[in-house]
Amino acid sequence: MIITRSPLRISLGGGGTDLPSYYREHTGFVISAAINKYVYITLHTTFAQEVIVKYSKMEVVHSIGEIRHPIVREALQMMALDTPHLEITSMSDIPAGTGLGSSGSFTCALLRALHAHQKSFVPPQQLAEQACHIEIDRLGEPVGKQDQYIASFGGITCFDFLPDGKVNVSPLQIPPAALYTLEDNLILFFTGFTRSASEILRDQDTRSKEKDSAMIDNLHFVKKLGLDSKKALESGELRGFAEIMHTHWEHKKRRSAGMSNPEIDAHYELARANGALGGKLIGAGGGGFLMFYTEDKTRLRKVMSDAGLREVRVRFDFEGTTIVAQ
Repeated sequence: MIITRSPLRISLGGGGTDLPSYYREHTGFVISAAINKYVYITLHTTFAQEVIVKYSKMEVVHSIGEIRHPIVREALQMMALDTPHLEITSMSDIPAGTGLGSSGSFTCALLRALHAHQKSFVPPQQLAEQACHIEIDRLGEPVGKQDQYIASFGGITCFDFLPDGKVNVSPLQIPPAALYTLEDNLILFFTGFTRSASEILRDQDTRSKEKDSAMIDNLHFVKKLGLDSKKALESGELRGFAEIMHTHWEHKKRRSAGMSNPEIDAHYELARANGALGGKLIGAGGGGFLMFYTEDKTRLRKVMSDAGLREVRVRFDFEGTTIVAQ
């Protein structure tokens, strides 16, 4: 049996500029951080001549082409793994639709398991590109490359998405003391809403392709804020980073009417009034997790708990997608 795991992520700056419709014209930039919440894949060879796929549903089929789960089907076909003697199971610490990049993490964990099954080594850059190829090229999903790359590499990492499709990867050069403080002072609360990011991302993708000036200008500004966040974090100016995160959220909401809702806005303002120096909704919007930077976690925890929001405590992950057991 092969068991792999791939980290989920939080975005620290530049989110949205990793979509091909933007970076192919303007170059994208994102800072992303892998967290210690994971998607797990188990894979083993079965005796019976069938393929079993277990996720929120269960499929038992006799050929790869019959698999309904699109990522599993495309990954097996891409890897030319046509043996009808497999069982693949997925589990996750956090459910899908919460803005933490679960789809990219799932794809990376699955591909890592399939490479291990074929006794082949896959470096992080190649793993990320294969995952992007499946989601963006083969399935035509309106997603960017951030999720697959941070799931593969782990850490707190800067990505430059170049017009020719290449991605430059570099660890954030944050001082150790600032790293520990950042990890201590970031706090996540589940809004209670799950959603599919596809509709919001498809709108951004379409408007970017149509060269909608409001969308392009918004993404230009978000990229600038991402670069400003990099400078603030690497200089240890964490309060400055928190202020940038707040500005980012204010501009992010302008991209789509579905980015937020009155209840999320009310929770955000409640947090800001009770110790949150900055924050934003993680992911494409519409639900998932609110993330805040605060120097008074005790106060913020109490007021958000009283408002009915559940905290999920996280630390950073520096391993990326890895084999847990084989």
